[in-house]
Amino acid sequence: MSADPKVLLTDLLRAALKSVAPAQADATIVLERPKQASHGDFATNLALQLAKPLRRNPRELAALLLAELPASPLVAKAEVAGAGFINFTLAAQAKTAVVREVLTRGADYGRGAHKGVKVQVEFVSANPTGPLHVGHGRGAAYGASLSDLLELAGYEVVREYYVNDAGRQMDILALSTWLRYLAFFGIQVEFPPNAYQGDYVIDMARELSDAHQDRFAKVTLEQVLAGTPGLPPAERKDDAAVQQREAHLDALIANAKRLLGEDYAWVHGFALNEQLSDCREDLAEFGVRFDKWFSEQSLFDTGLVERAIGQLEQAGHIYVQDGAKWFRSTEFGDEKDRVVQRENGLFTYFASDIAYHLNKYERGFDRIIDIWGADHHGYIPRVRGAIAALGLPPEKLEVALVQFAVLYRNGQKTSMSTRAGEFVTLRQLRREVGNDACRFFYVLRKSDQHLDFDLDLAKSQSNENPVYYVQYAHARVCSVLAQWGGEVAELCEADLGRLQNARELALCARLASYPELVQNAAADYAPHQIAFYLKDLAAEFHGWYNAERMLVDDEALKLARLALAAAVRQVLASGLKVLGVSAPASM
Repeated sequence: MSADPKVLLTDLLRAALKSVAPAQADATIVLERPKQASHGDFATNLALQLAKPLRRNPRELAALLLAELPASPLVAKAEVAGAGFINFTLAAQAKTAVVREVLTRGADYGRGAHKGVKVQVEFVSANPTGPLHVGHGRGAAYGASLSDLLELAGYEVVREYYVNDAGRQMDILALSTWLRYLAFFGIQVEFPPNAYQGDYVIDMARELSDAHQDRFAKVTLEQVLAGTPGLPPAERKDDAAVQQREAHLDALIANAKRLLGEDYAWVHGFALNEQLSDCREDLAEFGVRFDKWFSEQSLFDTGLVERAIGQLEQAGHIYVQDGAKWFRSTEFGDEKDRVVQRENGLFTYFASDIAYHLNKYERGFDRIIDIWGADHHGYIPRVRGAIAALGLPPEKLEVALVQFAVLYRNGQKTSMSTRAGEFVTLRQLRREVGNDACRFFYVLRKSDQHLDFDLDLAKSQSNENPVYYVQYAHARVCSVLAQWGGEVAELCEADLGRLQNARELALCARLASYPELVQNAAADYAPHQIAFYLKDLAAEFHGWYNAERMLVDDEALKLARLALAAAVRQVLASGLKVLGVSAPASM
């Protein structure tokens, strides 16, 4: 028999329903926990739900169902309430049975049955043009926790990072590195304000200089600047000035490619590999892992971009205007049509994204989850439109949006612009507050809600710090079990009937709700629900710990309480693992 009281009650109601209304025996039975404890442990609206098709008064129907409800020693009371609800109060043994189930199943408690559903989760996917910043950190924490949550719920998950290793941004990084490198050899080019400014660019240039001396510096200042429009005065912010700066940057890139020749690909690859290696290392230290790193460049190398646009063209979804190819995205709900191939023959980023999503579908995923920054909200209709235009089911793609976290330091918001070079990196944040605080705080809010990251709170060792509070509950159990000195496996045989006070039964109810919570949180793509649950479980445990002694002289009571504490520890560890947070044995 299952220790899940909802399974028990559903079986009882199903038996009653077969007797009262055989034709409705397969009706969906919904059981929920009432908001008020006085209304029992569970309530169902089954009579209200069936009153209309059965043409019966809901209260009368509820009474008939109760009359036919099989007797069970696990139900202390069942009664009709309100307009026709049925409230159930469980017997103590039904509530405490979960303790034995948790201890028996261990780390598998809360794990859902294998669903046979293959899910791809693509997240972070930041341009490898600089260190990850604290905004990227939230996407990383959310994506990693969501992936682990889906896996716990029974899905087969593939974690993927899309590496934007093609296109203009990588050219800008290569140019930025080369210009800083040239400065080491006396070729002082005025550094463009729209190039990458951070110290990490100078560090890469220094590595290039140390390893290859002047191999890439056999040029003159005049050659580097040849044909460029020059930079407008720094104080100019008008559109013409912005366009001139971009044109100047593009001309410098063109010159770099021409002057370096075959060596340009080497410099480009060096900058890419340096930043990508740093990104991989940063994420690994953060406890974020990926099953696949997918190269954007591979889409071009394999001809998939050209094939994807060709398929759209053959289907009549592409037209040519002013020499450029446009996708008719307005026909699929977008606000305007989108360029997929410019008049110079170069494909746009959107074309790469179309090809990448075509590849995802061709790999046979049952569900595709893209995790994007909230500023990409407007990008969703065109991607879904392209998928539909390719004849693929757009409903397979789900996009979860993540608001950037705002870091407050001394009451000041910190700039996080990678082009300006003035940003707080994820690595700096992790070093200041620790990985655990980072991972937990990042998922304390629904992903599409703004998050203000309070550094002082994250570093504090107090009950107000949620990660400290939850970890402390785990450590407390470890301490008590260490003082006891016995084998936890022995606690499976404890007399759980000795758990009788309200705090103990409330803890049991909280433990029993964990498997359902895992399923609901996974369905909602909401790992923050796990964080909330852990806070509530820790609060109930601390309250019980402070009110009752564990290591009492009464041996049976002692073992029962230790069993409950051990079960709490197991579920805390399980939830913390989903969130990528450690479960310390001591604090």
